[in-house]
Amino acid sequence: VQLQASGGGLVQAGGSLRLSCAASGHTFSAYGMGWFRQAPGQEREFVAAIDWKIGTTFYARSVKGRFTVSRDNAKNTLALQMNSLKPEDTAVYYCASDHKGYGRSWLEAKGYDYWGQGTQVTVSS
Repeated sequence: VQLQASGGGLVQAGGSLRLSCAASGHTFSAYGMGWFRQAPGQEREFVAAIDWKIGTTFYARSVKGRFTVSRDNAKNTLALQMNSLKPEDTAVYYCASDHKGYGRSWLEAKGYDYWGQGTQVTVSS
């Protein structure tokens, strides 16, 4: 499985960006996919996740109401629409996929098997 994240960039506070994650390989067996982010000097943190089969979504409290995670099963793509961006959203954003399902927590990095390379999001004040 290969994951390719894209869509990052520089945006002013209050602006929007849309991240995409293109999945190739045996993604048809994915149970869930998620977005994490990591700012310099900080640990990787959960942002959002989605049940790949039924579409149930999960969000970190810090982004709920501003970010929307979605998926296109036919195209094997994951997206993250980010609105009302804040300087504290600045980080490298990673997409990840879970292919085991049972017993996994999608809110933790250890709940995923494959990771994309990351895309930089910078929000200026």
